[in-house]
Amino acid sequence: MKTFSLKTQEVVPVPLEEVFAFFSNPENLRELTPVNLGFSILTPGNIVMACGAVIDYRIRVGGFPVRWRTVISEYDPPRRFVDVQGRGPYSYWKHTHTFTALPEGTLIEDDVEYALPLGIFGQIVRHLFVRRQLEKIFSFRSQTIHRLFSGKVVSSRTKIPAGSEA
Repeated sequence: MKTFSLKTQEVVPVPLEEVFAFFSNPENLRELTPVNLGFSILTPGNIVMACGAVIDYRIRVGGFPVRWRTVISEYDPPRRFVDVQGRGPYSYWKHTHTFTALPEGTLIEDDVEYALPLGIFGQIVRHLFVRRQLEKIFSFRSQTIHRLFSGKVVSSRTKIPAGSEA
């Protein structure tokens, strides 16, 4: 299976505990997701973040509604948590969220590893559509983080390596 990755870093002038509290609240995913993806949480009630927590939601992919199940596979407040796709459009998805206290605030790091189904066809779809969509999603996320955390992102960086065999 050919896997790909996307890595981002942001430094915000906000204390670690406040940043972690925001990112570990599933309700805030709506705010971090572009409106055109039609994001909605399907899991009823108040979701308690912990290792093993399951979050079901719906997004639009290419205009079509897709159900996605996220499972929290690691939860280490206030330093990191990892969500993996239990069901969704990817054949593999692992998103590691890491938070580090700095003198000037908090370093937010996202490391996404993913693979698409359908072999070579999936790789073509990634090249034509998925890679750009992920770049747009994380650009929107960066702008939203900038707006939410006092409009003072100290620094921001996105790195999208070409991909590696898993």
